[in-house]
Amino acid sequence: MPLCLLLLILILLTPVFALAQTGPEKGSNEVQVWAGGGHSVSGGRGNTGVFNAGLRYGWVLTGPHLPSFLRGRFEYAVDAVPVFLVFQPANTAYGVGFDPLGLKWNFQRHGCISPYLELTGGVLFTDHNVPTGTNTVNFMDQAALGMHILGAKRNISLELRYMHISNAGLATPNPGINTVQVRLGVGRFFGRTKR
Repeated sequence: MPLCLLLLILILLTPVFALAQTGPEKGSNEVQVWAGGGHSVSGGRGNTGVFNAGLRYGWVLTGPHLPSFLRGRFEYAVDAVPVFLVFQPANTAYGVGFDPLGLKWNFQRHGCISPYLELTGGVLFTDHNVPTGTNTVNFMDQAALGMHILGAKRNISLELRYMHISNAGLATPNPGINTVQVRLGVGRFFGRTKR
């Protein structure tokens, strides 16, 4: 059944992506609305889930660099995160975040697929201590591997993201939370420079 559902979705989406955007190019910008969630992994507090949603704005700063399969373009991005939920055993914490440091390497596209690697850092403010017994102010460092599926007017991004949430020693103890998340976004690249 899941295979049939996947095939049906691909068949329905094929016309949407038949005329793909050119993707990230020097001088273009990215705007995206995204949502993601996941669960804690070893290396920090366990039994914790997260859900977050936000808005991204990015600037593609370079043309293609590096040889072979590493060839790509560098993008700087910022994320506003107005929805951040942390599901802990003791409570559910609601928070807001801001990621002012988004370093993204957009690999050379292959058809309508544009893969990328990303490193992101930011701050998270919550209404309850995260993790329980620590602090309401935390920092987030993240690494992601994903891809843009380029359509005629917009793209869909799908990524696997590792996120570490920690108070960076602002409070004791500082156990942190490590999560692996899946993130889905809808956005577009626009404002490319003329060649």
